[in-house]
Amino acid sequence: MNYHIAVDIGASSGRLVLGTVRDGVLSLEELHRFSNGFTERENSCFWDIDYLFDQVIDGLSKAKARGIEQCTLGIDTWAVDYVLLDADGNRIQEVYAYRDRRTDQMMEQVAERISPAEVYAKTGIQRLSFNTLYQLYAHAPEEISQADQILLVPDYLYYRLTGRKINEVTNASTTQLLNLDTRDYDSDLLSLLHIRREQFARLTEPGEELGTLSAALMTGHDLPVCRVICAATHDTASAVLGAPLEAGRTSAYISSGTWSLLGVEREQPLNNRQAMEANYTNEWGAYGTYRFLKNIMGLWLIQEVRRLDGNRYSFAELAQQAGETEGFRSLIPCNAPRFLNPPNMIEEIRNACAESGQPVPQTTGELARCIFDSLALTYLTYLEELEQLTGEPVELLQIVGGGANNSLLCQLTANVIGREVTAGPTESTALGNLAVQMISEGSLADIKEARALVGRSFEIKHYFPETVPELERIVTRWKALQ
Repeated sequence: MNYHIAVDIGASSGRLVLGTVRDGVLSLEELHRFSNGFTERENSCFWDIDYLFDQVIDGLSKAKARGIEQCTLGIDTWAVDYVLLDADGNRIQEVYAYRDRRTDQMMEQVAERISPAEVYAKTGIQRLSFNTLYQLYAHAPEEISQADQILLVPDYLYYRLTGRKINEVTNASTTQLLNLDTRDYDSDLLSLLHIRREQFARLTEPGEELGTLSAALMTGHDLPVCRVICAATHDTASAVLGAPLEAGRTSAYISSGTWSLLGVEREQPLNNRQAMEANYTNEWGAYGTYRFLKNIMGLWLIQEVRRLDGNRYSFAELAQQAGETEGFRSLIPCNAPRFLNPPNMIEEIRNACAESGQPVPQTTGELARCIFDSLALTYLTYLEELEQLTGEPVELLQIVGGGANNSLLCQLTANVIGREVTAGPTESTALGNLAVQMISEGSLADIKEARALVGRSFEIKHYFPETVPELERIVTRWKALQ
């Protein structure tokens, strides 16, 4: 039996997931799970990258103890955050987290040097304050000049495992530095940042084999013999690959986790003025595709409410409490910058409701219902916008990732958008990671065959629209908050 291990690390947790195929069905087994999160020190936010690497090694040790002698291995993480290495391959500084406030004014400063329209025409990437372009612009110039290599987080983990330095394309595209025409780093943007092209490694496509674990790791730990495969390292890219999009139906997807990424898979980018003004992005996907999508604040909102409430309730319990609460009573504009990283999410939500003259949610159930109602209405807004930009009506919305477990949110979304919603699999990111590994080693022919395997291996739930009284009035009230 062939063993494949996906290292899947998100902003709040990570895990190593084992994938095996038997009798034409793919099964998953979680080998190791660990928490993740940034820490704040001296008004800055940092990831503990050494801790994350140690957790990968711990997970591989568990795989060996489980009896796995050989496997393939792929890594995916979140996007945009980077590591600076000196000429000896040592990290120059701690790894900033994208919610750090050092970039608060950087978009405006960069716009004084090069117009947002020109940047979008070059890259097709939406303006977000945490894009790598703005992070690097804010970074201390002396550290940038010292850097021999700039690797994104999953690239750095691959480097620690194999000694290979790469810049994988699906994640590299989120930097807002790749040129759609040249399919390389844009020389004008690099010049703006005083960065040389050679400070970035060769762009690497998903599916390329990166070798095996370093001799030092194999000597120092009891690990399986791993063929390391370059996955689609941006977790959204992997999630979309793992989404069993229905053939013959025009489908949009939401990769629902800390962020909600709503979009469609395309063979060509869409970087015209209308797309720029709507702030849609063209992230590079695997196998020559593009993810034309909108970033939405997502389950970060409820994650923060839960944390501030002392983690008293599970996410399932919060959804249950929300379902027992009056719907569409209080609404918030989820994508407002005030919700990116406020000092206290609960107070920020309450203040937003008070400022707009709405009832102020008090209980955890009321807070959760406010978030879920607002997310469903956000999905409607951007789904309609997506259809206008692409000129293609969407018949079906596929929700994958952790949010697919939230039946209340899925049903609310179907009710509000007036279309069928399919939910699952929840493990789409790990599945997309595994799919690239299996295609690379030849057990699957292509992504079409991979998606068919996912579709028959995992339960997909279907939600059909139910009537919402006075929905038109609710939508009108919602749009007035934007």
